[in-house]
Amino acid sequence: MGLKFRILPWHVVLAKTLIHLICLSWALLVYYQATTDQLGGDPVEAVLHFTGIGAFNLLLISLCISPLAKLFRQAQFMSFRRLLGLYAFFYGFLHLGSFLLFELQLEWRLLLSEIIERPYITVGMAAWLILLAMTITSTKALQRKMGSHWQTLHNGIYLAAPLVALHYIWSVKSNILEPSLYILFVAVLLSLRKDKLLRALRRSQRSVRHRREHSG
Repeated sequence: MGLKFRILPWHVVLAKTLIHLICLSWALLVYYQATTDQLGGDPVEAVLHFTGIGAFNLLLISLCISPLAKLFRQAQFMSFRRLLGLYAFFYGFLHLGSFLLFELQLEWRLLLSEIIERPYITVGMAAWLILLAMTITSTKALQRKMGSHWQTLHNGIYLAAPLVALHYIWSVKSNILEPSLYILFVAVLLSLRKDKLLRALRRSQRSVRHRREHSG
Protein backbone atom coordinates (compact mmCIF):
# COMPACT_ATOMS: atom_id res chain seq x y z
CA MET A 1 0.00 0.00 0.00
CA GLY A 2 1.47 3.39 -0.96
CA LEU A 3 0.43 6.99 -0.96
CA LYS A 4 -0.78 8.35 -4.28
CA PHE A 5 1.59 11.28 -4.17
CA ARG A 6 5.28 11.70 -3.68
CA ILE A 7 6.43 13.47 -0.53
CA LEU A 8 8.77 16.26 -1.61
CA PRO A 9 11.33 18.10 0.56
CA TRP A 10 9.08 21.16 0.81
CA HIS A 11 6.27 18.96 2.15
CA VAL A 12 8.57 17.89 4.98
CA VAL A 13 9.62 21.49 5.69
CA LEU A 14 5.99 22.62 5.72
CA ALA A 15 4.93 19.78 8.03
CA LYS A 16 7.79 20.46 10.45
CA THR A 17 6.91 24.17 10.46
CA LEU A 18 3.32 23.32 11.34
CA ILE A 19 4.50 21.03 14.15
CA HIS A 20 6.60 23.86 15.60
CA LEU A 21 3.74 26.36 15.33
CA ILE A 22 1.13 24.06 16.84
CA CYS A 23 3.26 22.80 19.72
CA LEU A 24 4.66 26.19 20.71
CA SER A 25 1.55 28.32 20.16
CA TRP A 26 -0.70 25.87 21.99
CA ALA A 27 1.57 25.86 25.04
CA LEU A 28 1.82 29.66 25.00
CA LEU A 29 -1.97 29.96 24.74
CA VAL A 30 -2.63 27.71 27.73
CA TYR A 31 -0.10 29.49 29.93
CA TYR A 32 -1.56 32.83 28.85
CA GLN A 33 -5.03 31.57 29.78
CA ALA A 34 -3.67 30.43 33.14
CA THR A 35 -2.15 33.82 33.93
CA THR A 36 -5.33 35.64 32.88
CA ASP A 37 -7.63 33.38 34.93
CA GLN A 38 -9.36 31.76 31.94
CA LEU A 39 -8.88 28.10 32.93
CA GLY A 40 -11.64 27.72 35.47
CA GLY A 41 -11.47 27.26 39.20
CA ASP A 42 -8.22 25.25 39.26
CA PRO A 43 -5.81 26.65 36.67
CA VAL A 44 -2.86 24.72 38.11
CA GLU A 45 -4.63 21.40 37.60
CA ALA A 46 -5.62 22.49 34.09
CA VAL A 47 -2.01 23.35 33.20
CA LEU A 48 -0.71 20.09 34.66
CA HIS A 49 -3.27 18.06 32.74
CA PHE A 50 -2.60 19.92 29.49
CA THR A 51 1.18 19.56 29.65
CA GLY A 52 1.03 15.96 30.83
CA ILE A 53 -1.46 14.75 28.24
CA GLY A 54 0.32 16.83 25.60
CA ALA A 55 3.61 15.07 26.36
CA PHE A 56 1.87 11.67 26.26
CA ASN A 57 0.09 12.40 22.97
CA LEU A 58 3.30 13.58 21.30
CA LEU A 59 5.15 10.53 22.58
CA LEU A 60 2.49 8.23 21.13
CA ILE A 61 2.43 10.09 17.83
CA SER A 62 6.21 9.67 17.58
CA LEU A 63 5.72 5.94 18.15
CA CYS A 64 3.18 5.87 15.31
CA ILE A 65 5.69 7.22 12.79
CA SER A 66 7.59 3.99 12.13
CA PRO A 67 4.48 1.81 11.55
CA LEU A 68 2.98 4.48 9.30
CA ALA A 69 6.21 4.78 7.31
CA LYS A 70 6.14 1.02 6.72
CA LEU A 71 2.43 0.93 5.97
CA PHE A 72 2.56 3.70 3.36
CA ARG A 73 6.12 2.95 2.22
CA GLN A 74 7.17 6.52 2.90
CA ALA A 75 10.60 6.68 4.53
CA GLN A 76 10.26 10.49 4.69
CA PHE A 77 7.86 10.05 7.60
CA MET A 78 10.84 9.03 9.75
CA SER A 79 12.19 12.58 9.61
CA PHE A 80 9.33 13.66 11.92
CA ARG A 81 10.07 11.16 14.68
CA ARG A 82 12.93 13.05 16.33
CA LEU A 83 11.08 16.38 16.26
CA LEU A 84 7.96 14.89 17.84
CA GLY A 85 10.07 13.14 20.46
CA LEU A 86 11.79 16.41 21.35
CA TYR A 87 8.44 18.14 21.75
CA ALA A 88 7.22 15.25 23.89
CA PHE A 89 10.12 15.95 26.24
CA PHE A 90 9.46 19.71 26.01
CA TYR A 91 5.89 19.20 27.20
CA GLY A 92 7.13 16.77 29.84
CA PHE A 93 9.58 19.45 30.99
CA LEU A 94 6.71 21.94 31.23
CA HIS A 95 4.69 19.37 33.16
CA LEU A 96 7.41 18.75 35.73
CA GLY A 97 8.32 22.44 35.88
CA SER A 98 4.70 23.46 36.48
CA PHE A 99 4.33 20.84 39.20
CA LEU A 100 7.52 21.99 40.91
CA LEU A 101 6.70 25.70 40.58
CA PHE A 102 2.96 25.82 41.26
CA GLU A 103 2.33 22.76 43.44
CA LEU A 104 5.57 22.53 45.41
CA GLN A 105 6.60 26.21 45.33
CA LEU A 106 10.15 25.23 44.25
CA GLU A 107 10.69 23.09 47.36
CA TRP A 108 13.22 20.62 45.91
CA ARG A 109 13.34 18.49 49.06
CA LEU A 110 9.57 18.16 48.88
CA LEU A 111 9.92 16.95 45.29
CA LEU A 112 12.25 14.19 46.46
CA SER A 113 9.80 13.07 49.13
CA GLU A 114 6.96 13.13 46.59
CA ILE A 115 8.98 10.91 44.24
CA ILE A 116 9.68 8.44 47.05
CA GLU A 117 6.24 8.39 48.65
CA ARG A 118 3.89 8.62 45.67
CA PRO A 119 4.18 5.71 43.19
CA TYR A 120 2.53 7.58 40.33
CA ILE A 121 5.15 10.34 40.66
CA THR A 122 7.90 7.71 40.92
CA VAL A 123 7.01 6.12 37.58
CA GLY A 124 6.37 9.52 36.00
CA MET A 125 9.83 10.72 37.05
CA ALA A 126 11.40 7.52 35.73
CA ALA A 127 9.77 8.14 32.34
CA TRP A 128 10.89 11.78 32.40
CA LEU A 129 14.51 10.76 33.06
CA ILE A 130 14.41 8.33 30.14
CA LEU A 131 13.13 11.08 27.85
CA LEU A 132 15.78 13.44 29.22
CA ALA A 133 18.55 10.97 28.36
CA MET A 134 17.09 10.48 24.88
CA THR A 135 16.84 14.23 24.32
CA ILE A 136 20.42 14.90 25.41
CA THR A 137 21.71 12.19 23.05
CA SER A 138 19.44 13.00 20.12
CA THR A 139 22.09 14.76 18.00
CA LYS A 140 23.74 13.12 15.00
CA ALA A 141 27.19 13.69 16.52
CA LEU A 142 26.34 11.75 19.69
CA GLN A 143 24.61 9.06 17.64
CA ARG A 144 27.85 8.44 15.76
CA LYS A 145 29.96 8.64 18.93
CA MET A 146 27.80 6.22 20.91
CA GLY A 147 27.47 3.68 18.11
CA SER A 148 25.26 0.70 19.01
CA HIS A 149 24.81 2.04 22.55
CA TRP A 150 22.79 4.92 21.09
CA GLN A 151 20.09 2.59 19.77
CA THR A 152 20.03 0.69 23.06
CA LEU A 153 19.46 3.93 24.95
CA HIS A 154 16.79 5.15 22.56
CA ASN A 155 14.93 1.86 22.83
CA GLY A 156 14.09 3.27 26.25
CA ILE A 157 11.08 4.90 24.62
CA TYR A 158 9.42 1.47 24.74
CA LEU A 159 9.75 1.57 28.52
CA ALA A 160 8.90 5.26 28.87
CA ALA A 161 5.54 4.92 27.11
CA PRO A 162 4.05 2.30 29.48
CA LEU A 163 5.51 4.17 32.46
CA VAL A 164 3.72 7.35 31.35
CA ALA A 165 0.51 5.33 30.89
CA LEU A 166 0.89 3.95 34.41
CA HIS A 167 1.59 7.45 35.76
CA TYR A 168 -1.59 8.68 34.09
CA ILE A 169 -3.95 5.98 35.33
CA TRP A 170 -2.54 6.13 38.87
CA SER A 171 -2.88 9.91 38.97
CA VAL A 172 -6.61 10.07 38.21
CA LYS A 173 -9.05 9.89 41.08
CA SER A 174 -12.10 8.97 39.00
CA ASN A 175 -13.14 8.16 35.44
CA ILE A 176 -10.35 5.83 34.39
CA LEU A 177 -11.87 5.27 30.93
CA GLU A 178 -9.58 7.73 29.14
CA PRO A 179 -6.30 6.53 30.72
CA SER A 180 -7.42 2.94 30.10
CA LEU A 181 -7.80 3.72 26.40
CA TYR A 182 -4.32 5.21 26.40
CA ILE A 183 -2.95 2.03 27.97
CA LEU A 184 -4.66 -0.02 25.28
CA PHE A 185 -3.15 2.18 22.57
CA VAL A 186 0.33 1.80 24.10
CA ALA A 187 -0.14 -1.97 24.16
CA VAL A 188 -1.10 -1.97 20.48
CA LEU A 189 1.92 0.15 19.52
CA LEU A 190 4.27 -2.10 21.47
CA SER A 191 2.71 -5.25 20.00
CA LEU A 192 3.59 -3.96 16.54
CA ARG A 193 7.23 -4.05 17.67
CA LYS A 194 7.18 -7.39 19.51
CA ASP A 195 9.85 -8.94 17.27
CA LYS A 196 12.17 -5.97 17.79
CA LEU A 197 11.56 -5.98 21.54
CA LEU A 198 12.21 -9.73 21.77
CA ARG A 199 15.48 -9.34 19.86
CA ALA A 200 16.53 -6.52 22.17
CA LEU A 201 15.66 -8.65 25.20
CA ARG A 202 17.71 -11.58 23.90
CA ARG A 203 20.68 -9.30 23.22
CA SER A 204 20.42 -7.91 26.73
CA GLN A 205 20.32 -11.42 28.21
CA ARG A 206 23.38 -12.46 26.18
CA SER A 207 25.21 -9.32 27.31
CA VAL A 208 24.43 -10.06 30.97
CA ARG A 209 25.61 -13.65 30.60
CA HIS A 210 28.78 -12.46 28.85
CA ARG A 211 29.60 -10.03 31.66
CA ARG A 212 28.96 -12.68 34.31
CA GLU A 213 31.22 -15.18 32.57
CA HIS A 214 34.07 -12.69 32.31
CA SER A 215 33.60 -11.33 35.83
CA GLY A 216 33.61 -14.88 37.20
